[in-house]
Amino acid sequence: MNKLWLRSEKKENEKRCALTPENASKLIQKGIKISVEESPMRVFPIGEYEKVGCKIVNEHSWRKEATSEHYILGLKELSDEDIKFDQKHIYFAHIYKGQDGSDQILKRYKNDGGTLFDLEFLTLDNGRRIAAFGYWAGYVGAALAVENYLSLLKDRQASPLIHYKNKEDWLSIINDKKKSEEIKPIIVGAKGRCGQGAKDLFSDLGITSTDWDLEETKKGGPFKEILDHHIFINTVLMTRKIPPFLDTETLKNNKELRLICDVSCDPNSDLNPIPIYSEHTSWKDPILDSCGLSVIAIDNLPSALPKESSIDFSDQLYPHLEDLLLNGEEGRPWANAKDVFNKFISR
Repeated sequence: MNKLWLRSEKKENEKRCALTPENASKLIQKGIKISVEESPMRVFPIGEYEKVGCKIVNEHSWRKEATSEHYILGLKELSDEDIKFDQKHIYFAHIYKGQDGSDQILKRYKNDGGTLFDLEFLTLDNGRRIAAFGYWAGYVGAALAVENYLSLLKDRQASPLIHYKNKEDWLSIINDKKKSEEIKPIIVGAKGRCGQGAKDLFSDLGITSTDWDLEETKKGGPFKEILDHHIFINTVLMTRKIPPFLDTETLKNNKELRLICDVSCDPNSDLNPIPIYSEHTSWKDPILDSCGLSVIAIDNLPSALPKESSIDFSDQLYPHLEDLLLNGEEGRPWANAKDVFNKFISR
């Protein structure tokens, strides 16, 4: 039987985690041993893990203390120069789409002999991901877009992204700012998890959105229709290069569009469908200016609502994680993720 090691996160502002205390308890009841690293950021207090029977260990101690029996579970990237990639990792690595530094990480996995089960590539045979933060990424991205659009209208400074106790707290703040202001948003990818989150945010605020998906985009971009809206929310997860949704030439005719929130957020990837910007933005400074537009490109949006998003993600992942720890790596999602990993390190 394998063991699980829940590591702490190093990324700034990252309060989410992939395993809740409730689901950790279920695994322990199945006989699985779990080590949980102390963390000053994690939304769930360490005492909640200790209470259900997890072994509490020092922050970042997986590097020296985790064994070959452990699957090391996290969320965000590992890139430290002093890490030896010789263990079994589960996290979002962001290294399969030509992102900056991806070749070096893949080379280190190959040289060190470790294995990556990328959470983005844990899929069923139909290609659907088994667990994703997409819904909450869309919800938070749309909320931040509305808040900053309202700030732009009043010539105010950009509204930073912060942590909220729950979505109701944030909705109350936005509604106080919105009043009767007309807002015209468009969502591209509206039928996916991420798009649904954005739709629900607009619905919660009483805003009607234009919802596009495969049918509306099948002719191929650029799409001048996007320019008829105030806010453009991109929620499409790209797996191949396509004509851009917007480009600099199309934006020369822009009169209405003020803000883009690229929830999918792959600015330094060759697959970026909004190639008018090439860098991430931050929680403190969420906006960059490009082609006369304000662009939001934050890659850990769901952490603004860390409790809700973590519970949702952990519940999606749990049955497959249980299968891995009890029955091994032959389960379809794990085999699929390992196949992708092996394909890339063999290049």
